[in-house]
Amino acid sequence: MTASNSNHTKGLLITTIGGMTLTIDIPLIRLADGDAWSILMLRTGTTVAASLTIWLAWRMLRGNAPALIPGRAGLMVAALYAASSVTFIMAVYNTATANLVFLLAFNTMFAALLSWLFLKERPRPATLIAMALMLTGMLIIVYDGIGTGNLVGDMFALASAFILATAITISRATGKDMGFTALVAVLLPFVISVFMVAKTGYRVEAPWWILFNGAVIMPISFFCLATGPKYISGPEVAMFYLLETVLAPVWVWMIFAEVPTAASMTGGAILVVTLIAHSLWQLHDGRRRRAALAVRHPA
Repeated sequence: MTASNSNHTKGLLITTIGGMTLTIDIPLIRLADGDAWSILMLRTGTTVAASLTIWLAWRMLRGNAPALIPGRAGLMVAALYAASSVTFIMAVYNTATANLVFLLAFNTMFAALLSWLFLKERPRPATLIAMALMLTGMLIIVYDGIGTGNLVGDMFALASAFILATAITISRATGKDMGFTALVAVLLPFVISVFMVAKTGYRVEAPWWILFNGAVIMPISFFCLATGPKYISGPEVAMFYLLETVLAPVWVWMIFAEVPTAASMTGGAILVVTLIAHSLWQLHDGRRRRAALAVRHPA
């Protein structure tokens, strides 16, 4: 096996671990059975503690740990990730799991739109078609939410997707290493949640689930998914984020018997199929372009 193939295999393995790990985030939040602010406090607190421990160990053992928050751009990205942590938890408690993960998948198209507007990276016609189809799926889910009382939660999910897309766009524009930024950024929602818990009271029936989530699941999933692009292409990495979209509702259905509505399944199917088709097209197009470039400029 060549070095290139070996690196590609390594990248696929790393991102598979990250994507699969992320799929149990929402089920663990639900299993903890607590109010939103108490869950947010435990989840973010343990994530910050685990991340700082990993960073300090990296710095002591190897000495080349990346900056936790690289400059002003890092502060902005950290603020965005902090806001997304809050909107995500609020969405978990105000809409169905299927709605949440399907709408969160829309961050891919939000990122494409923001890159077009601010980075002048004009989407190709296939991307514009995919964005239109995903908008259709999103509207189906949100319209259903009006009748089922999930509209507020759906709006939180969309806000979370847009905030994450904004953070990704800024990270791309700066080209700085933001690997630990998303993890330590949850310090702000941790402080806010501590304040809110002090006012409203603490309630988590099974805290070990959320402690395990924040201390193990979050660091592993985000670290692996952030490391993947070192070895495989961006479209390939993006496909592994879809694992949460596809599998999280399945785990919730198996554990809690929460059956998605017909509208949610219809809109979600449109989102998932469109994302997969668009990602596969990006992979094919990228390989075709690299092959054409190799022919034009042979070694």
